[in-house]
Amino acid sequence: MKTLKRKHFKTLALSSLGGTLEFYDFIIFVFFAAYISKNFFPENLSEFWKLFNTYGIFAAGYLARPLGGIVMAHFGDKFGRKNMFMLSILLMVIPTFALAFIPGFETLGYTCIVLLVLVRILQGIAIGGELPGAWVFTYEHAPHHRRHTYLGVLTASVVSGILLGSLVFLIMNKIYTQEELFEWAWRVPFFLGGIFGIISVYLRKFLSETPVFEEMKKEQSLEKFPLKEVFKRAKLSVICSMLITWVLTGCIVVLILLLPSYMSVMLTIDKIEQSYLQMLGIVSICAGCVFSGILGDKIGVIRTCILFALGLIACNFLYFNALYMPNSSLESVKMWYLLACFSAGVMNLCPMIMSEIFDPKIKFSGLSLGYNLAYALAGGFTPQLAFFLHTFALQNLDNALRFSLGFYILFLGLVALFTAFMYKKLAKF
Repeated sequence: MKTLKRKHFKTLALSSLGGTLEFYDFIIFVFFAAYISKNFFPENLSEFWKLFNTYGIFAAGYLARPLGGIVMAHFGDKFGRKNMFMLSILLMVIPTFALAFIPGFETLGYTCIVLLVLVRILQGIAIGGELPGAWVFTYEHAPHHRRHTYLGVLTASVVSGILLGSLVFLIMNKIYTQEELFEWAWRVPFFLGGIFGIISVYLRKFLSETPVFEEMKKEQSLEKFPLKEVFKRAKLSVICSMLITWVLTGCIVVLILLLPSYMSVMLTIDKIEQSYLQMLGIVSICAGCVFSGILGDKIGVIRTCILFALGLIACNFLYFNALYMPNSSLESVKMWYLLACFSAGVMNLCPMIMSEIFDPKIKFSGLSLGYNLAYALAGGFTPQLAFFLHTFALQNLDNALRFSLGFYILFLGLVALFTAFMYKKLAKF
């Protein structure tokens, strides 16, 4: 029994560590976007267009996610979860490491921009296969009565990649001057990311294939074309997956990536305090993910989803009321923000639900298809929508329309409630 527990712990620990480091590699680009744009675009280009083009290249990683996720999942259902798990992190390590050494515009001209786009596409392909693969791998390895807890820890670890990126950004700004960062020091985080990735690749060698896949292989019951079977008999499950992924995307993009910068302007706090607040929000959302997983094992997925969805609605209503209400205290806004982030632990219902609505023979393909399509779509329009709603709210602080951005999060809470009832109909276990 002790050996079994040690084996499960090793699987969870190595999967979680790899997820943290790989998501760090994917997200660190956005923290150093200003430094990248300065080095990779012509001097005569305005600062606006430099940054616009840099963020556009960052978005290319999201657009590449469905391709990578679907292809890698297809082979994961055919040839094994572990093989694709190893491939995804390798695909992330190589371009991240390369970015630390690619010469800038002064040396390569427009070729460096092509290489930058290629780096982001490869990273997008890698991340598209990594998280769905990690969820499936962990779920199929976990003890039956701890599956949702394991998923909660894994999801929290992946989100921690953003926290790691924030910490590295702060440390780099403490150690180096802005001149040094613009000249060469911005490359250090990407070099570190490459080292982190190499360590993860080595550690994942010690993982074993999942018992579920081994059993299917032994029984010769593997599907020849898993993706075809997904479209044939799991269309409703894909729709359910896309809906709950939409909730996950909204929680990350709005609450973690966008709102801290909005709050810094509205509450007149400096960039350092903004970073600390963002990091506390990440810690809070990670705690919510772990708690939702534990709760899922105790009271079931449906009740957990309903509870967290209602919490998301209530906490965000109170948070946005405090944020946009004139004369609200800074401490009050911070408190409700952290509670809103904790309730965003509903995002862990994404793997909890998706892992149980697909047959094991097509689980990787179905989960990856729904997740990556929805993330590419929602990730594409959410930042622009959030900015529009935030601007609209600032223009209507004296009436109910100040909740504009809040209404979007409340709507996502309703989407989460709806998926709970879809899950009840679709669950395979």
